[in-house]
Amino acid sequence: MTSRKMVIGGAVALSLAGGVTGAMAAETLTSARTSEAPTIDGAVDALWSAAEPLGVAVNQTPYEPTGYAGIEQSTVTVRAMHDDSSIYFLFQWDDPTESLQRLPWVKQADGSWQRLRQDDGTGHDNTYYEDKFAVLWDINARGFAKTGCAAACHMADNGMIDGIEAGSPGRKFTTRPGQTIDMWHWKAVRTGPVGQIDDQFIDDTTDAAANSGWGRKGDSRTGGGYADNLSEDKTTPAFMPADGSTGAFWLHKADAVPFEDSFAPGDVLPAMLVEPFVGSRGDILAEATWADGQWTLEVARPLVTTGENADMQDVQFDDLEQEYPFGVAVFDNSQINHVFHEGVLNLRFGG
Repeated sequence: MTSRKMVIGGAVALSLAGGVTGAMAAETLTSARTSEAPTIDGAVDALWSAAEPLGVAVNQTPYEPTGYAGIEQSTVTVRAMHDDSSIYFLFQWDDPTESLQRLPWVKQADGSWQRLRQDDGTGHDNTYYEDKFAVLWDINARGFAKTGCAAACHMADNGMIDGIEAGSPGRKFTTRPGQTIDMWHWKAVRTGPVGQIDDQFIDDTTDAAANSGWGRKGDSRTGGGYADNLSEDKTTPAFMPADGSTGAFWLHKADAVPFEDSFAPGDVLPAMLVEPFVGSRGDILAEATWADGQWTLEVARPLVTTGENADMQDVQFDDLEQEYPFGVAVFDNSQINHVFHEGVLNLRFGG
């Protein structure tokens, strides 16, 4: 984030980068045991030199949106460490632009307010949107251990999925009742500023009327989270910063006051209100920085979670002798379009 530390220590960054080449072809990530937890601040410290990197080429896209100017390929470098209670991840990927907009409010010359948006043919934005990053973990989904994320992403056949018209190039859901996938979804605007990943899961829901996201849902929560900064008639922001400042793309709820229009044409106000999730949806701590065309995302989560519905919503790293299948994807200022890899990755725990 622009308000966070942006520089990675030169010596450490160079020593880590030197170890990536030999690991590019590997499909297994080994978590190194550590006696000291890394500081989750989005900066690479010396502790990470003990963790072997896994390089993952992401070069597949679910569809080709019109007017898309984002990346079509990148390399995600992943490192992992664990102690007796938690697991830590370091994700780094190339992205030439730090994208921190998400459909922002802009005052027009005629005095009205407009949320900037430029939809593609599927009704999704790839211009005025935030960078995102996703990790999917198998819980008990049929096919995930062999095909990875493809087991959850289903393409429409003649515009229909299970007899339901699909207005999008793909929807996520598992194929059988009771099967779920854990989805960690970092969002540069909606969860980045509060130091979390949006902890979600995927189940077998295919009824769009029951859930607009089909099988994709948020974990249980008791409070917090993000919301649209939208007036009741949807023509202006509902809130503004207490100090009257402009130009930011998110607004912490604690700093928000009711909107009063004394702004000039061209002024920008946040379209998103943010605060930390409370409950199981806030299980995952994360901090990210962008510098020199690269995102660095540090993550921490308990090995075993105990929140409401934890067994069906969260992968549980409760057996350090087994491997855990997962996959990653990069979203470059895109609502649903992303670059992903073929096949599955596996996490194993080292001694």
